[in-house]
Amino acid sequence: MVQNIMIVGVGGQGSLLASKLLGHLLLTEGYDVKVSEVHGMSQRGGSVVTYVRFGEKVYSPVIDKGQADIIVSFEKLEAARYVEYLKEGGKIVVNTQEIDPMPVVIGAMEYPQNLIEKMEKKGVQVDAMDCLSLATEAGSAKAVNLVLMGRLSTYFPIPEEKWLKAIEECVPPKFVELNKKAFALGRGEL
Repeated sequence: MVQNIMIVGVGGQGSLLASKLLGHLLLTEGYDVKVSEVHGMSQRGGSVVTYVRFGEKVYSPVIDKGQADIIVSFEKLEAARYVEYLKEGGKIVVNTQEIDPMPVVIGAMEYPQNLIEKMEKKGVQVDAMDCLSLATEAGSAKAVNLVLMGRLSTYFPIPEEKWLKAIEECVPPKFVELNKKAFALGRGEL
């Protein structure tokens, strides 16, 4: 059986490192893994979407609407934007941070309110947490990605030590301890 995870965010938030870490971990666990990145205007704060598909045999890297088991979202509006990709019974793990898209920045629209509540009213399972505060507590606001990976790890039967080994193998050495702390905070262990 193939499992589908979408990682959605805004350019510069670290979603590509998160997908690299997840793909690396799943490969070491013996899964066939396909990772596909779709960039919007990532340098300008646009959407960045990564598909991570894994299982015994994966033929395509693309996730269609209604197929994602889990969506990991770095920002609330991105979660709402991609909610239609979630399958029945799927989950959204979301950072409660709000990053204004360009139409909000230039005053053409307002940031939508109550996005998490609106998704929950539609029957979506939402696991929302303030990842930015936890990343800052770990030592860097840029560690939001590892806080999210920590939270995501609680939905997998893969032992924590294997996640930590993947962090050691995917993160530059000088940032390993900070990222491990962010991961533990995401798991709710510190």
